[in-house]
Amino acid sequence: MAETGKSAVRARGNFAAIRNVVGSAYVREALSGYLYIAPWLIGFIAFTAGPFVASFILSLTQWDLLSPARFVGLHNYVRLLRQDNLFRISIYNTVYFVAFSVPLHQLICLGLALLLNQKLRAIAVYRTIFYLPSVTAGVATAYLWAYLFNVHNGLLNVTLAKIGIQGPRWFLDPRWAKPALIIMSLWGGGSAMIIYLAGLQGIPVHLYEAAEVDGANILQKFWHVTTPMLTPTIFYNVVMGFIGAFNVFTSAWVITQGGPVNSTLFYMLYLYRQAFQDFKMGYASAMAWVLFLIIMAITLIQLFLARRWVYYEYQERGGRIF
Repeated sequence: MAETGKSAVRARGNFAAIRNVVGSAYVREALSGYLYIAPWLIGFIAFTAGPFVASFILSLTQWDLLSPARFVGLHNYVRLLRQDNLFRISIYNTVYFVAFSVPLHQLICLGLALLLNQKLRAIAVYRTIFYLPSVTAGVATAYLWAYLFNVHNGLLNVTLAKIGIQGPRWFLDPRWAKPALIIMSLWGGGSAMIIYLAGLQGIPVHLYEAAEVDGANILQKFWHVTTPMLTPTIFYNVVMGFIGAFNVFTSAWVITQGGPVNSTLFYMLYLYRQAFQDFKMGYASAMAWVLFLIIMAITLIQLFLARRWVYYEYQERGGRIF
């Protein structure tokens, strides 16, 4: 009995020693991991999380950068939602831009990805050419399109004149200014195109072969094989497209300055004016938080609806591919 008791004590001691060693190794591994991510973590706290919290605090104040901030509570939000007509105009212009640019952008990028997914000689060169516009500086692109949309000697109006059509005044006409910027936004679709291309190349070939055995034509294969398998990619690009479109700024700032007659006064442009032209930093911070809430609400709605149409694993329907 005594020997049995001593053995149990030794066993417990050995277990405790092993547990201490394992625990120490786990702590060392965790510390090493945090040490490796420390530069990113410090940068995130200093340049993202910190300003995020600071902007909310500023949204509750009145501050012009020159005098001390004065706490005003929810006054900025009340004024923004009830009294500011330009806020409503900027919301309308931005929603108009998003409603047309995002669907067109996705369709064009998907079409380009389908074309560039073909097995052709020097296909890598074509992919590079179509991707290059997306890495062009925004200001340079804006000046390029400002020249193309020039009323008198722009390439578009000159081409239309040769076929007997009088071109619109584009950026000088409130009816055509937003459509012109929407057309311009389709230029930089390289990033979404590359993501679509990666999604297309990730679709198993045997699904197309099975569809051909079942007698599917090209359109049927696209609708019943390509589209379901590509829905996660479509979902990602649509979400990112909405976020990017709500933040449209450079083109309107460089070309139109919000005109004519506030027809291109987008939300981010109006926010910029409030912050860096009128020096209403508290009011601009409130605008930033309203935009954040709008984008978050739209993203949550998209995440909720994704369960109805996004397929993360292809399932045959009734034993058939289509």
